[in-house]
Amino acid sequence: MTDETSAIDVQAHLHHEYFLGLQLMVSVEEGREAIGEWMFRLFRRQHEAKFLSSFEKLGLTDQPDAVACAKYHVLSNTVGGVGVEYIEESDRKAWVRFRYPRWMYDGPAICGIPAEASRGFLKGWYAQNGVSLKNPRLGFVCVSEDLTGQFGLCGYFQEYDHDLRPDDRLRFAPEEVPPPHDPSKQPSPPDEQWSAERLAKAGRNYAMEYCRNGLRELAGLIGRDRAQDIGGRAARLTGLQQYRFMADALDCEDGDVPDAARFLDAVLSGMGDDVRTETSDGDFARVHQHGLRFVRGIDGSDRELLLSCWAELWHGAIASHRAFIQVTHEDRGDAVTWTLSPRR
Repeated sequence: MTDETSAIDVQAHLHHEYFLGLQLMVSVEEGREAIGEWMFRLFRRQHEAKFLSSFEKLGLTDQPDAVACAKYHVLSNTVGGVGVEYIEESDRKAWVRFRYPRWMYDGPAICGIPAEASRGFLKGWYAQNGVSLKNPRLGFVCVSEDLTGQFGLCGYFQEYDHDLRPDDRLRFAPEEVPPPHDPSKQPSPPDEQWSAERLAKAGRNYAMEYCRNGLRELAGLIGRDRAQDIGGRAARLTGLQQYRFMADALDCEDGDVPDAARFLDAVLSGMGDDVRTETSDGDFARVHQHGLRFVRGIDGSDRELLLSCWAELWHGAIASHRAFIQVTHEDRGDAVTWTLSPRR
């Protein structure tokens, strides 16, 4: 594994953990109904941005709708590093079964997020597939959920003989059991299109998009000031908690200002941004980051919200050093300059 790939993997891990932290904080501070509605809005946004536009690159345009939908969820999640099994019963009925550990609820986080969250994203994405494909007969049947203590997220896409009412596009049937999985029929991304480096970048972008879109949808639900408060605190805690993992993965020292600057240089390069560091006399450093992938293509108040929250990841990570280090950041349009010095 190259240093660049290690930094990309670290960014994927960090944004994944940040998304989990956001879910937990929203659950605790805003309640069950709020996280359900937030997940619905987030996954509907993700669906509208990604679903149809990804069909061609995943080779699904000529597949029957139920089969294409199931394969889409297997392939897109596989690219993002999520394990999902595919089970095809017929051209009109195809299953997906997510395997543990669950990416959405990694580790003990699965114990702290209410079932409303998973029902929100099922309604936001899975129930919308038939609408997006202009097939009013296509729905999704969920036979198992994670957060109710069943055997994990599992269900099937089915094309019926009649048009579905909106409330029938998502059904729950916990008494049903999926057929056996045949590994020989498991779809996988084409090797020639998905190199190890491209898969690493896809995993990073997969996690990052949940944070980018999640913060914007959270602001629409609970207000920008409240979203900035929750998003910033969750980011800072994530940076504090994940610094040791990141530093070990990138062979960085838990030391003084130059060590912290080297850490920022190494880890921020994993975003694909241009990073340059300057140091002076061992007690002062600036890290210049150009490109800002996390807010790329986003303007106005949404950009301000995202950058404000995202910066707290790195304020938290630097605060986790053994040495007490002061860090500030200055937004320079398409760049950020991080300034580090000893805390007096």
